[in-house]
Amino acid sequence: MSMDITFLGTGSAYPSPGRGASALVLRREGECWLFDCGEGTQTQLMKSHLRAGRITKIFITHLHGDHFFGLPGLLCTISLQSSPDPNRPPVDIYGPLGLRDFIWRSLELSHSQLLFPYAVHELVPTRDQCPASEFRDFSCWGREGGPAQGPGGRTLCLGPGESSYLLEEDEQLVLRAFRLFHRIPSFGFVVEEKPRPGKLNVQKLKDLG
Repeated sequence: MSMDITFLGTGSAYPSPGRGASALVLRREGECWLFDCGEGTQTQLMKSHLRAGRITKIFITHLHGDHFFGLPGLLCTISLQSSPDPNRPPVDIYGPLGLRDFIWRSLELSHSQLLFPYAVHELVPTRDQCPASEFRDFSCWGREGGPAQGPGGRTLCLGPGESSYLLEEDEQLVLRAFRLFHRIPSFGFVVEEKPRPGKLNVQKLKDLG
């Protein structure tokens, strides 16, 4: 399994002519996973060797604008580079509670129609992730009387005694989110490769002593 990382932006607060706001891409076996999507991420992608249409997962660490204001535009760009395919799996988007409603309302207000499905998986923060005065409870957003045509996705809570949110797991990787302390609730994402057994010919080794 091969992986490589491309930094699309390392600036904070706002993009500059020479440096984009927070965004990086992990490329893994033909898939591109985007971590954060600050304003200007589309432009940075165009300057790179990567294609927006290959992004299959997006992870948003927290809801400060320099980490996710580029997301609605990027989704529209991915759509422009896509062809309608009823069998295409959804683009999975992970981020703090409130992200699903933000994306849906942004696309609705701009009359944007995506040619691909997407799912938003929201992480429910705990109150100790930020100063008490900055905590906002978005748990009721989009839950009552909300539009039925909004995107699907899971709502992930931290279980009793658990220290991380299990996002995905396959034969090669475990993907988790961890709580971070910031001015607003924030999350770190860990991509952990599972141990791989060796490919030794045990009988041949025994024969050779």
